[in-house]
Amino acid sequence: MSFLTISHLKKSFGATTVVHDFNLNIEKGEFISFLGPSGCGKTTVLRMVAGFEIPTSGMISIGGKDVVNLKPNQRNIGMVFQAYALFPNMTVAQNVAFGLKVAKKPQAEINATVHEMLSLIKLDHLAERFPYQLSGGQQQRVALARALATKPQVLLLDEPLSALDAKIRVSLREEIRAIQRKLGITTIFVTHDQEEALSISDRIVVMYEGKAEQVGAPFEIYNKPASRFVASFVGTLNTLDAVVRDASTGTITVDGKDVSIGLKRLNGHKNGDKISLAVRPEAVSLGEATGSRETTLDGKINSVHFLGSVIRIRASLGDNMVSFDTFNDPSAPPPIPGEDVKVSLAAKDLLVLEH
Repeated sequence: MSFLTISHLKKSFGATTVVHDFNLNIEKGEFISFLGPSGCGKTTVLRMVAGFEIPTSGMISIGGKDVVNLKPNQRNIGMVFQAYALFPNMTVAQNVAFGLKVAKKPQAEINATVHEMLSLIKLDHLAERFPYQLSGGQQQRVALARALATKPQVLLLDEPLSALDAKIRVSLREEIRAIQRKLGITTIFVTHDQEEALSISDRIVVMYEGKAEQVGAPFEIYNKPASRFVASFVGTLNTLDAVVRDASTGTITVDGKDVSIGLKRLNGHKNGDKISLAVRPEAVSLGEATGSRETTLDGKINSVHFLGSVIRIRASLGDNMVSFDTFNDPSAPPPIPGEDVKVSLAAKDLLVLEH
């Protein structure tokens, strides 16, 4: 049985429904990310799990217990907010101790737990400082320690890194994941940043318009998107227009070239149907087809951007435009805009996008 179960969850504000029939099972110790654009309902679901929003209908259970009618402080949940929400008049140690004091824990236990938490986030040397004396990353670490100090059964993180600089975000997300693994705490992490979700999650819930579009491991979400939205939202995507030439053999025509993608992937399309294909940038190469990349298309360089270790190229393939990267090779100068080139890809890497 799953540790945290969300069944047929719905939330409406007046006549507007923002979460539709949301279902999810989370195992104990799992790290789940809710990924989606602003307004997709991910924070609303998180707030319903926390108890800050009451569902219009549906059930939420933690450890086999229905918590829908419990107040937030009765759910044994820790939460970290985007804005830190530290008490400015309290020291770091006092902030971490706050939940324990509210719970009327013995002072000796409070002192020991505060020391443990500050050691965990490597800020024990800043115990007597106030929030205004800390960097953004340090403040967020303190907020995390405060949420963990009460030994919650579930940790909720609502876009905790979005206000930080890029380099700090990367290091802190890795630190959060390491702490989560060490403690084995069931965690839900809300983000609109696909790189964050892909890099630290056991599974990702991609949300769109209040629904779970797809739930799966990062590898599955990226390589086998279940819908057009997931394919376009997660990672960079090139889209190609194609026409079904022979549905019985799975043959399509792309930019005047016949490509066999297999009967199953056409999913009922008929001869003459116009379809949309998708291909990831890393599945496209400059040059004639070699090895597994058996399909060659004629292209013209549109733009070339030098990014240090890689060179990003945009090329037009007839009416289609694709972007792809090549490694920077000092001995081989990059192509120039306007140059005619060959672009190769593998038919197996083409995704048929369903509307």
